[in-house]
Amino acid sequence: MSTPLMELAVETLETPALTKAQLADLLFEQIGLNKRESKDMIDAFFDLVTDSLVSGTDVKISGFGNFQIRTKAPRPGRNPRTGEPVAIEARRVVTFHASPKLKDLVQDSADAA
Repeated sequence: MSTPLMELAVETLETPALTKAQLADLLFEQIGLNKRESKDMIDAFFDLVTDSLVSGTDVKISGFGNFQIRTKAPRPGRNPRTGEPVAIEARRVVTFHASPKLKDLVQDSADAA
């Protein structure tokens, strides 16, 4: 299964990444929104996801995966440089769990390569 997203050229030597600017360009090219509308739509989407996660609400995107907030309890740790014990405070972290559909697509593309 080939989509235009998979044909993006990556112009760096680092790990390939799909950027917000590239997503906006794809909306511009494939849907016909103007560049400003494309950028605004991408920004609004990520703002909505971010605001939901900050407020403690999980985000579920059908066929893609789930972003969840997890509260980690305080725990003992150590400074890796000195070995000195350090208390790690409680914190909230975002986790992502890919949907089975996304996992299958990724695995199928790895098998074809």
